[in-house]
Amino acid sequence: VPDGGGMEREPGPAGTRRALGRLLEAVLGSRGEANAVFDILAVLQSEDQEEIQEAVRTCSRLFGAMLERGELFVGPLPPEGAAITGSRGAMRKYKVWMRHRYHSCCNRLGELLAHFSFQVKELALSTLMKFVQLEGMHPLEKPKWEGNYLFPRRLFKLVVGGLLSTEEDHSLLLSQFREYMEYDDIRYHTMQAATDVVAQVTNLHSEVSLTFWNNAFTLLSAVSLPHQERNLSNFYVSHIESSDKWKIAHLKEHRKVFQAMWLSFLKHKLPLSLYKKVLVIAHDSILPHLAQPTLMIDFLSSAYDLGGAVSLLALNGLFVLIHKHNLEYPDFYRKLYGLLEPSIFHVKYRARFFHLADLFLSSSHLPAYLVAAFAKRLARLALTAPPEALLMVLPFICNLLRRHPACRVLVHRPQASELDADPYDPVEEDPAKSRALESSLWELQALQHHYHPEVSKAASVINQALSVPEVSIAPLLELTAYELFEQDLKKKGPEPVPLEFIPAQGLLGRRDDLCAQHFRLS
Repeated sequence: VPDGGGMEREPGPAGTRRALGRLLEAVLGSRGEANAVFDILAVLQSEDQEEIQEAVRTCSRLFGAMLERGELFVGPLPPEGAAITGSRGAMRKYKVWMRHRYHSCCNRLGELLAHFSFQVKELALSTLMKFVQLEGMHPLEKPKWEGNYLFPRRLFKLVVGGLLSTEEDHSLLLSQFREYMEYDDIRYHTMQAATDVVAQVTNLHSEVSLTFWNNAFTLLSAVSLPHQERNLSNFYVSHIESSDKWKIAHLKEHRKVFQAMWLSFLKHKLPLSLYKKVLVIAHDSILPHLAQPTLMIDFLSSAYDLGGAVSLLALNGLFVLIHKHNLEYPDFYRKLYGLLEPSIFHVKYRARFFHLADLFLSSSHLPAYLVAAFAKRLARLALTAPPEALLMVLPFICNLLRRHPACRVLVHRPQASELDADPYDPVEEDPAKSRALESSLWELQALQHHYHPEVSKAASVINQALSVPEVSIAPLLELTAYELFEQDLKKKGPEPVPLEFIPAQGLLGRRDDLCAQHFRLS
């Protein structure tokens, strides 16, 4: 089929719209006008974004109609220009040729996902997803058996590959795509396509850009599976016949693909910023939906061993594996003890850490030496902590003593050693060898003389009976220096007391001094 000629149109978007409308009517009205498809596709290459949008809408109507009318070749697509014989050769040749044009259109729409205009990107995405739906309802491949479920995987992988760009941040476009993942089949095939695209990109590039990893994480983290086991039926590509043999109809199959997707992503060397993002959501968005959550042990253990903020974030995931999946982690409390450093009061995830630490130390079966080591370590760190952290740490220590009566000896030791003879070893990494239970919490008594009155008041609680109920530290976890300052400003002090004073008569208090001859008070 020869190339089409030029398209005559009036200047401006309205002229382009009318010209494309005439071409659309011509192509759909007569196969003899098929060459006009080239003129429509040519406008997709325009530099004017309004013209591109008109061309995308025209292609949407054109190939949407052809899919519904069955005018595209069905089956393995022969190369363009291949000899086609038979009684229906002309019709077959037309359908093969038109399907090649359809592929050209889809490839160009995939390129437009990287267009500088978000309106063009959004329109290209919605058009491609329309083709996914229509191609699923009117497959371009022959099913292997009657009633087989066919999903346009090749076309859909083109969409996902365009979203996972290695050069452009597609977070806004991915937020639009999340609407489609409410459908069970789209979500299932998104996970499969994302796994393939990540493997393809990492195989082609020795160093993958941070942009790609961010796009991939944005897409993967948007996948949310149902919590309850049930059959799934909310499909984007509708079919007359449904079958229990379809993998997409079973949640357990979704969990398997979900697991393969995340494990294939996490096996790569990710940027540190992404490690943190993954760990933030691991405990509630990843682990509950894995077919085998214990496969995350290596990842979480490695993250926990890195130290710093990464270790703090790995605590949530490890806690889920320990308490719900019987993970044995012998050095867990030892490493948790090692995380107690001066920087713990200044990191971004301080509230998360102390919330989990409070949870980990809540068991009454913990040995007294272990709890005493944590209380002593926190008390020692409290000497240099900011006031907003102290208002949370001091109740935390008092709660430990209330839960574990065996540790109250730390505040009831009248024959305590002198400060320079404290048996506690602050540099010992093993809490069992720190000798904390032989020491005392003299640090709390020192904090009773803190310059901030609220800190002094909180430290004085240790003088009272420890048999009272625990104090919830939840409202204090997010306390900031700004909020503490605002609270102090709102406090009303005592009424001002009038004072008698004698006005100064000179710089040194005398009228006849030497300074009064050369200086005067103003």
